[in-house]
Amino acid sequence: MNRRLVQFCRLLLGIIFLGAGINGYVVFFGFEPFIATSPEAMALFMFDYLLFVEKSLEIICGILLLTNQFVPLALAMLSPIVANIFLLHLFVDPSMLAFAVVVVLLYGLLFYQNKSHFSGLFVRKPSAPDRAAPPEAAPLGD
Repeated sequence: MNRRLVQFCRLLLGIIFLGAGINGYVVFFGFEPFIATSPEAMALFMFDYLLFVEKSLEIICGILLLTNQFVPLALAMLSPIVANIFLLHLFVDPSMLAFAVVVVLLYGLLFYQNKSHFSGLFVRKPSAPDRAAPPEAAPLGD
């Protein structure tokens, strides 16, 4: 796959989540958001801790994507958030459905590009580890 396309998608998704996370903190502190938010989505955050946790994760993952650090980890942490964004706009608030589809497409492309990091999750029956062999050290980054 074209390296520049993947880099563009990673940066765009990072900007989207960093902006959405900061926007959520603005709402959390009682100010008017600088990016329009869905009233239906904000109604789901009736407990402040939920808004705080999700927006913190969005900021962390946005920074990780922008800096190209721990991208598979960021994608793993963003997967339930992306699914929730898409399903919310599909069933509850279709006003931003096009934007949700763009987020899903960007996420899907990055997930496909990093599929080798997730291949172990899709093993139906994992084999028992060989106790005689020493564990392999996983690389922490590229």
